[in-house]
Amino acid sequence: MKTDDTYITIAMPAEGIYKEKGSKFFAFAFPVMDEDAIKEHVQKLKLKYYDARHHCFAWQLGVDGSHFRTNDDGEPSGTAGKPILGQIRSCNLTNLLIVVVRYFGGIKLGTGGLVNAYKSASVDAIANATIIERTVNDLYNISFAYGVMNDVMRIVKEESPEVTAQQFNIDCSMHLSIRSGQSFSLISRLEKIDTVKIEHLHRR
Repeated sequence: MKTDDTYITIAMPAEGIYKEKGSKFFAFAFPVMDEDAIKEHVQKLKLKYYDARHHCFAWQLGVDGSHFRTNDDGEPSGTAGKPILGQIRSCNLTNLLIVVVRYFGGIKLGTGGLVNAYKSASVDAIANATIIERTVNDLYNISFAYGVMNDVMRIVKEESPEVTAQQFNIDCSMHLSIRSGQSFSLISRLEKIDTVKIEHLHRR
């Protein structure tokens, strides 16, 4: 069951294909966490399929549906990126990029044909993907004096965030990742310890 701190995406990259009147539409779906990853995937596909006519795509990040982009890459406006995004949203997916690479077959498909082709290629890629539910996590950096390490570690053990990095010297620090819905308890307990400083890095 989806909650406010979970989202649905794909487990690993997947591919799909649609053919119409000689044109071939190759769809590539990628789970992504940020725009840097998106740019890297798009650039790699443009290099690999350099001889294709179009490299159209759409992506969405985050759980509220407000962070997205579409690109028609030379196709008539609204005939490529928009139907790709439509399939991402109709499946309630996010943190997802779909790129559709088109090889032109010599026969124009018209706007309706293009919309159907980009939609169908995206549908096939999603159908070939493994759909999973992931949690929305908050990442924190906490710093503290060595003398309160035992207090900090007891709370970390009891609240069970993921420790992604740590350094224990005279001044100590830890990077903690925890499901957003569980972060309040962790942070409120840590705030009560003297010398503990907490920085919220980001949510993903």
